[in-house]
Amino acid sequence: MNRAVTLDDLVLAGIALAAGLAAAFLSRTVLRWLAKHAKRTRWSGDDVIVDALRTVVPWAAIAGGAASGAAVLPLTRTVQHHVNQILTVLLIFVVTVSAARVIAGLVRTVTQSRSGVAGSATIFVNITRILVLAIGFLVVLQTLGISIAPLLTALGVGGLAVALALQDTLANLFAGVHILASKTVQPGDYIRLSSGEEGYVEDINWRQTTVRQLSNNLVVIPNGQLAKTNMTNFTRPEQRLTVLVQVGVGYDSDLEHVERVTLEVVAEVMTEITGALPEHEPAIRFHTFGDSRIGFTVILGVGEFSDQYRIKHEFIKRLHRRYGEEGIRIPAPVRSVAIQAAQPVIPAPRGEKVPGGN
Repeated sequence: MNRAVTLDDLVLAGIALAAGLAAAFLSRTVLRWLAKHAKRTRWSGDDVIVDALRTVVPWAAIAGGAASGAAVLPLTRTVQHHVNQILTVLLIFVVTVSAARVIAGLVRTVTQSRSGVAGSATIFVNITRILVLAIGFLVVLQTLGISIAPLLTALGVGGLAVALALQDTLANLFAGVHILASKTVQPGDYIRLSSGEEGYVEDINWRQTTVRQLSNNLVVIPNGQLAKTNMTNFTRPEQRLTVLVQVGVGYDSDLEHVERVTLEVVAEVMTEITGALPEHEPAIRFHTFGDSRIGFTVILGVGEFSDQYRIKHEFIKRLHRRYGEEGIRIPAPVRSVAIQAAQPVIPAPRGEKVPGGN
């Protein structure tokens, strides 16, 4: 259009922009009300969706009002085209960021709600977010009239060089995906590596696995190294486990009495100590005629790995006290050492011949 801007044009444009702002305010108020109701539901996915809509819908209303205001103004075709492009790019940007947040939140929600899936593993969330942002970036380029075919070709050619330069990083990335997909290790598991590190798995991201030791120190292990090393997982396939406690009594003990007293102590510990398994059937197995004692193993059941220390502590204390009350002796190893006195050797004075010598 070539005519000049009139007061009526400005009023109509202002009305359109004001309508967009009013729609944005109203939609944000409604979505805030929906967010309060979404928090009352069990499924956390609706919280993620409503939170994203609180960002997208108001911006979409503002962009729509601005586009309507620009449409009523007597702008040239070129200016109108640029304004529409700017508003479209802004809307695509907001939608892309919100979509990345929604999809990443839904992925996190699904993984947390399913057993055997990495609830705290950020690798899936990060990969999902990057893919959505990349798609949004390509859509913006296409909207601006920039052909994405040469860009995709350049990325394909340059991907080989990037892969060669980032071998260790990509190895850790694919190792992390393999670990999670195979379900050998998940956040929350207690693991022990052949190199000695052990603790609870806190997170598995695109590069490394974070393990929290019982001392609350964090150990960072590259995913590639974790995939190669020998590892014991104390949480899978069953979180409950058995603990072996070695005990020994004297040869003069009545083994039937020893077994009965020990089982009574085990039953007491299993029912009174937190983390024990009362339904676990205790077992005692005599196995060794030692130098000074008859050795046997007491098998206890615990709920998870860290419970064993508390249960062992209480069991040993109570067993020692009960053995003292019952007169059951726990002998200490005895060693007899014989020391033979040797004849002192007195050297001959210098210059004096030794008898029998030449």
